[in-house]
Amino acid sequence: MAKKRRLYWQLFIPYLLIVLLALIAVLLYSSNLLEEILLKQTESDLRSQAILFQEQLRSDLPPDDRTDELCKTLGRGLPTRFTVILPNGRVVGDSDEDPARMDNHLDRPEVATALTEPVGVSTRFSNTLGKRMMYLAMPLRESGMLFAIVRASVPIESVYGRIKTVQNRILLGGGIVAFLAVIAGFLVYRRVRRPLRQIQEGAMAFARGEFQPKLPLPDTEEMAQVAETLNRMAAELQQRIGTITQQRNELETVLSSMAEGVFGVDRDERIMGMNQAAGRILGCDPLLTRGKTIQEAFRISSLQDFVKKALAGEERLEEDFLINIYGERERALNVHGTPLRDESGNRTGILVVMHDITELRRLENIRRDFVANASHEIRTPLTAIKGFVETLRDGAMQNPEDADRFLSIIQKHVDRLAALVEDLLSLSRIERETERDEIILEEQAIQGVLESAVQLCRGKGEARNIRIELVCSETLKAKINPPLLEQAVMNLLDNAINASANGKAIRVEAGEQETEVLVHVKDLGLGIEKGNLDRLFERFYRVDKARSRKRGGTGLGLAIVKHIMEAHKGRVTVESRPGAGSAFTLHLQKVSPEKIIQS
Repeated sequence: MAKKRRLYWQLFIPYLLIVLLALIAVLLYSSNLLEEILLKQTESDLRSQAILFQEQLRSDLPPDDRTDELCKTLGRGLPTRFTVILPNGRVVGDSDEDPARMDNHLDRPEVATALTEPVGVSTRFSNTLGKRMMYLAMPLRESGMLFAIVRASVPIESVYGRIKTVQNRILLGGGIVAFLAVIAGFLVYRRVRRPLRQIQEGAMAFARGEFQPKLPLPDTEEMAQVAETLNRMAAELQQRIGTITQQRNELETVLSSMAEGVFGVDRDERIMGMNQAAGRILGCDPLLTRGKTIQEAFRISSLQDFVKKALAGEERLEEDFLINIYGERERALNVHGTPLRDESGNRTGILVVMHDITELRRLENIRRDFVANASHEIRTPLTAIKGFVETLRDGAMQNPEDADRFLSIIQKHVDRLAALVEDLLSLSRIERETERDEIILEEQAIQGVLESAVQLCRGKGEARNIRIELVCSETLKAKINPPLLEQAVMNLLDNAINASANGKAIRVEAGEQETEVLVHVKDLGLGIEKGNLDRLFERFYRVDKARSRKRGGTGLGLAIVKHIMEAHKGRVTVESRPGAGSAFTLHLQKVSPEKIIQS
């Protein structure tokens, strides 16, 4: 097998670039060096000529009309131009031009320098002669007094002409060297093209994630080492990519399944990543927020201020605040900001974890209200009982009529306390059994349950001449717990009786829809204001507290109905208008047609 090539076919390009860069460097360096040498030599010659000219002028001070003749005499036959300038800038002598036609030279750089320094030198373009010149000016002083500025100048085209000649020779030699470099590079390219192309194609496949097949090992030692290294790199890269992919998938799974909102922010206040929960809380798309600033990602000023504060600090930060997204209901958030650091311990940003504590706050408020309301509901009858007992002990027992009336009132409050305790125990039992999934639902007809509830409440209604009507099909079935459903209907009937005026009617009507069985309890009472409907099923909530207590209500009846329906995996709804009565509806699970046929 023929020996494989060793070097990459494009090696001659950097080789050629190196030669060209070296050529340019030599050209620039030599040009600058030669320019510096020639200009220094020219400056030295001008200095010598200016000194000689200065000495000749000393014998004829101050300068007068003969100064111009002296300048022209000295400059005749020489490339050097001599000029004499008074301290006020007026030219009084020049070897090439008429001083009377020349501008004031006080603003010339070399003249301005010579007024304060021993020598002023300037290289610039002469508008008078139309040439690039080097000027050297020296002050002419006598006994400490400045009489004039002596200036000598010479064209420097010859200097740059000599530099150009040297540059051309360097370019010619460099061109020959560059041509030889191209030939050498081309020869190297012909020798190494095939093996390097194989390695290149293999490396590109690795970059695309295609780690099989492995690269073949060339015969040459250097190429074989490169191919073997690439094969090892591909194997390690494949393993690491697999590990990283697995870790990323696990992390994404964890983050996406978290109820807490999580997002990262770098030191420039840009979003590094966000999980779905954070997107739901903040009302934005997690994919679209990546790379955006916090101001672009969400418009919650309190959260933006928290992020800035966490980025500015070094410690873990925690705050609670309320947010409102695009008109949604207000949410309570508990937010933690934890610093993110790299392997070196340098701060790279923060990780923000948001806990939606809206429900927790609501439950805390409910618990607090429940304790306060329960205490109030218990304290009121106890206070009354205590007062009447003290009255009896103070002598009311001696009057049988008063004693009987007071004992009746005490009995009424005791009955109210007993009903309250019974409702509390019932509510607690229903909640506990619902949480433990201990409530058994049976698929059966609901007519008997409704009839039983109506019959138990009929006596209370008849006492106030209130009729209770029942409309229900014998074949209507649902998934129910009969005792609990009976209690729920009784509570609704009791509530309807309390809300109705004497002589009114209450209608209990059951029907079905596609997926639900509906039980309606409708009254023609006073109705309920719309603002009270949302809180109607809260514990101890009363629309008319005085009326409810007068009729013997505990304030827990509708709360018990709500929890009974949750135990049935259903719900309770209400529709009401002031003055038009109320309609409560129990939504029960419907028995499938197949099971009805089988039964």
